Amino acid sequence: MEGTGVTRRIRFGVFAVLVVLGSLIQAGPAHAVAKTPECQGEWLPSTPTSPEVMDGELGFLDLDPVKIGDRVDWKLDPYKNRSWVMVFQSLRWAGRLVADYETTGKASYLARGTAVIKDWVEKNPYHGRNTPKLAWAEHTVSLRTPVLVCLSKHVSAKWLTDSLHGHARFLNDNSHYKWGHNHGLDADIALLGVGCRMDNKAWKAKALSRMTTTTKMDVDSQGALLEQSPRYAIYFHERLKVAMDRIRECGQKVPAEMASRFDLMPEHISAATMPNGFLVPIGDGAADVQPVAYARPDSKVQIYKAGYVFGRSAWDAKDASYYSIRYGPGMKFHGHEDHLGVTYYAQGRPILTEAGFHSYEPSPYRNWTLSPEAHNVPIPQGRRLRPGTPSSLTKKTVKDDRQSYTLTDRAYGVSRTRAVLVNHDKKDVMAVLDTVASGKVRNLWHLDPRFSVVGNDGGRVVVKDNDWRASVVQFVLPGCKPVKGQKIVSGQPKPFQGWISQTYMQKTAAPVIVSPSAKGLLTVVVPGTAEGSVTCSGRTVIAHTPNGPVSFKISGKDLV
Repeated sequence: MEGTGVTRRIRFGVFAVLVVLGSLIQAGPAHAVAKTPECQGEWLPSTPTSPEVMDGELGFLDLDPVKIGDRVDWKLDPYKNRSWVMVFQSLRWAGRLVADYETTGKASYLARGTAVIKDWVEKNPYHGRNTPKLAWAEHTVSLRTPVLVCLSKHVSAKWLTDSLHGHARFLNDNSHYKWGHNHGLDADIALLGVGCRMDNKAWKAKALSRMTTTTKMDVDSQGALLEQSPRYAIYFHERLKVAMDRIRECGQKVPAEMASRFDLMPEHISAATMPNGFLVPIGDGAADVQPVAYARPDSKVQIYKAGYVFGRSAWDAKDASYYSIRYGPGMKFHGHEDHLGVTYYAQGRPILTEAGFHSYEPSPYRNWTLSPEAHNVPIPQGRRLRPGTPSSLTKKTVKDDRQSYTLTDRAYGVSRTRAVLVNHDKKDVMAVLDTVASGKVRNLWHLDPRFSVVGNDGGRVVVKDNDWRASVVQFVLPGCKPVKGQKIVSGQPKPFQGWISQTYMQKTAAPVIVSPSAKGLLTVVVPGTAEGSVTCSGRTVIAHTPNGPVSFKISGKDLV
């Protein structure tokens, strides 16, 4: 879902609620209520809690809570935030009351939940003149439908049955469906739920058929999600589990292809997890996402045809080195224009990172986070980006303690090539060679906000994190001469540069190394030292790490 995890608050008078319900529900003392699968499910939001809703408070997206009066204003949009509105209109917070009625026996919970849902149904018809647009956005409908299904286990009323039919018709319509996308899977989970509740064979069959196709479209044979953000791999994997549970509860058989892709996904998620336990912030994924206990691959290097290279020096070691490289199909869904981009983690800290995910709200800053300028990429000078251009991994050499790769594309109308070499064996080095077929190229190196720059001279930038140091050394090619004119940018507002979004709707100033343009650029990152000299003579490069020298060669457009 776009913008999950929301926080906000709403007030309803108990008297008003009971008046609306009339003779449907009598508010009385708590009593035992049978729990139902329809109400005790994954759709329940963690916030707000039922007591918070009863007190008139809704909490979405960790934004400040807002109180409203007895009458719900269904046009409420206090933050001008689409994600907030979608969660508000999904009614899952009202469904929480119904679910907790089952666990607590508090009739007041059911009364208030029913009143709110009934009020929404009456005031927000599909295509209604005063109905907010996002109330019937395809994902909002998918998330709201399970709430109605849950309520139908405790309330029998024509308005509710009619609304369930209306939601099912909407979900059944392929014109509202997003194929090969997590929204499509959510729509099918919802359609299957209402189909099973009403025993509608056509809806059940449609949901099962579509979700199988969407899973095959969105998860490849290696278990990689094709939405171009590891964060959404976690979401899709979680939703696949829900889908398979619902299929079984509905008395259906889980398609083998769905089950197999589900089983493949955990290794992809683990591969995209840095040694500190957090996901690498690629695409629409914030840096604060921490996966929990996914199965991991046997190997230390994973190359996915979906467009990812992930490598590490070891598993289960926070001080291991780790890197990611992006290539593959052009930008789509939750991807960014990050092709040929790298990230690098070493000695217990992320060094090269990305601007990350801020929010889905349309803004110049959102546009910048999607752009190449927000990533560690080569940019041909004086040329325009051709959005959505694919890139290729043309060469790879994978050894236990050293890996090298060469990637290329024509995203700027001219062939640009990046070679990446990573050395481990307690001699941590990342080297990157950028070249273009004609003209000049520059590159950007986004550093984690923890770093401050303490030196910039003779082509060497030295950064520190408390007492720890790292060196970023650059050479102009041909000639292997130290770069002159590197700039350090941090917190620049116009044009945006030097920002990192580590959590939702937040940005922190962070240093970016901006190189000058040259026919070719060699960048060498040496973690753990401010003194790690790098020599470049002819084809041979030697980087001096705290644990000894690392030697490699420039071979045309490759590093070996």
